[in-house]
Amino acid sequence: MEKLPKWADAFLVPLVSVFIAFAISGLVILAVGEDPIAALRVMIDGALGSTYGWGYTLYYATNFMFTGLGVAVAFHAGLFNIGGEGQATLGGLGVALVCLFIPWPHWSLALCAAIVSSALFAALWAAIPAWLQAKRGSHIVITTIMFNFIAASLLNYILVNQLRPKGSMDPASARFPQATNLPGLDQVLGLFGIPFSSKTPANISLIIAMICCILVWFLIWHTRLGFAIRAFGKSEKAAVYAGINPVRITLYAMIISGALAGLMAVNTVQGEANRLLLNSVEGAGFIGIAVSLMGRGHPFGVFLAALLFGFLYQGGAELALWTKIPRELITVIQALVILFTGALDQMVRRPIEITFALFKKKEH
Repeated sequence: MEKLPKWADAFLVPLVSVFIAFAISGLVILAVGEDPIAALRVMIDGALGSTYGWGYTLYYATNFMFTGLGVAVAFHAGLFNIGGEGQATLGGLGVALVCLFIPWPHWSLALCAAIVSSALFAALWAAIPAWLQAKRGSHIVITTIMFNFIAASLLNYILVNQLRPKGSMDPASARFPQATNLPGLDQVLGLFGIPFSSKTPANISLIIAMICCILVWFLIWHTRLGFAIRAFGKSEKAAVYAGINPVRITLYAMIISGALAGLMAVNTVQGEANRLLLNSVEGAGFIGIAVSLMGRGHPFGVFLAALLFGFLYQGGAELALWTKIPRELITVIQALVILFTGALDQMVRRPIEITFALFKKKEH
């Protein structure tokens, strides 16, 4: 069977997968006695029908862009990094330390320091399982998922014993100084005369995430390192034969992957909460895997998939608020999207390949 055209592989297959997932979700909603069309309308209105809804959709999407890009870089090197949760957790610690203990005169300087610190902390955390695989043969999947739990325990200890303000029972740090607060998306868009809700957590981190999409695209397809990463991911033996160092590429790919996941903390810790919370990642590290799979590892695909999952998160919250549909059903919808775009990809892809082959035969 001939390969699909690039546009069909990048857009048509994921689109059909999402359509099937939504169709099955509609049947599930119908089975619990609710109107699926009305439910879809509530989701669309809640997530996209106002600047308030858009603000939350873009806030969630920003998280998923960072974690999705991190997973994508590792994927290109043939590495399955499922440690985004732990890496983003350590990234949050990096953000908190520079915001709490360094007096910044302006948010822009604090933002630059937070970007460097979050990326550095997360990259170092990702480098440990990378080194274990490259040097000791430990499987990256096992070590990264174990490091998620280690990171959560480490953060819990630091928050409770080091960063928690005296007299507070909340396992969270003190609030960051006002000078470190990032501009909201309403302030950014207001510079161009575009009105936007000021009551959402969306902030300037969205622009950073979009810049990262461009940088990752340039890195993977327009640099020597990107070529080495892709070559290593396609065939380790061929890459070694071509003179590519597998230890170095494994370390580089995982360090970049971890740094991207860690940058998520700029959005959640500095941009939204203005303090370090125990569960600031909230599962975004795992959603990043689905986002990367759905986006086919391409930064533009990751961007679109992140928007879709941002829509599902915000639309699902509105659905749980305004209808009798349980919040858990939204998790089912997300799971169906992940199932069809990931595990059942061939089930969707195969009929499309056959259809394209039949059309090609008719043309001849």
